[in-house]
Amino acid sequence: MSLPNLGIDALRTLLATQQLGSLNRAAERIGRSQSAVSQQMRKLEEQIGQPLFRRQGRGLVLTESGDLILSYARRILDLHDEAVRAVRGASVAGAVRFGLPGDFAETWLPAALGQFKKTHPAVRVEIAVERNGILLERLDRGELDLVLVMGYQNRPDAEPVATLQMSWIGPIGIDVSTSPDTPLDLALYNSPCFFRRAGMEALDKANISWRLAYTTASLQSLWAGVAAGLGITLRTAAGVPPSLRRLDGKHGLPPLPTVELCLHTAQLDVPPALAQLKRVVLENALANLTS
Repeated sequence: MSLPNLGIDALRTLLATQQLGSLNRAAERIGRSQSAVSQQMRKLEEQIGQPLFRRQGRGLVLTESGDLILSYARRILDLHDEAVRAVRGASVAGAVRFGLPGDFAETWLPAALGQFKKTHPAVRVEIAVERNGILLERLDRGELDLVLVMGYQNRPDAEPVATLQMSWIGPIGIDVSTSPDTPLDLALYNSPCFFRRAGMEALDKANISWRLAYTTASLQSLWAGVAAGLGITLRTAAGVPPSLRRLDGKHGLPPLPTVELCLHTAQLDVPPALAQLKRVVLENALANLTS
């Protein structure tokens, strides 16, 4: 008895249905009618010989068999898409100069860039890790083609990626508390820095006294100063070292605003190599920062 050939389109529809919780929303995402999507799922169930969904309230949830097929579907689709991109990417050549802040340089971005290099071997990628404002200055001078930065969403070239919550960051194993008698020690970037400004404004609004105990121009130096207990800082949760922790309301610290993460491109007419790198960065940012 020969095994059935499961269709890539059907597996993609299964994934969309699970993510969105309904056949109707899945149909909208993939650009098909609801009846066509329902037929796809019925055929997939016939091929598997097991029901894939069950009703829960007004939505759909996967059965045990559906969960099993979904786990394979993700792997199949990842390999399928990688193969297509590798074939297409082999014909794309050129050079792309990409800049990003240190917050992302050691977390999910290396894997994304490795994935891009694997599928686009003829594209030379040059990476610059700098502070947000410096990256945009280099973009404006024509030294970079694409940058991923936080806090400059009002620029006309900004393409929103994600909204990130600022957090107070402190050392593990060292008590942090606010006291009306003792200023709170802060470890911050040198000015200008919108994280620095946001932290000072939040503390002033909450009538919490503070003092600048440690300043630096390097993110790694900032993390080291906080880990040593020289002061607390504020960033997003992205890239926080394991020696540090996010501080919550129990420490008496005021709430902080959000910050926008955006892509900025130097060229209006985006060449293929730049367009492909931009797509990979965006997909990985959405997968890692909004999950």
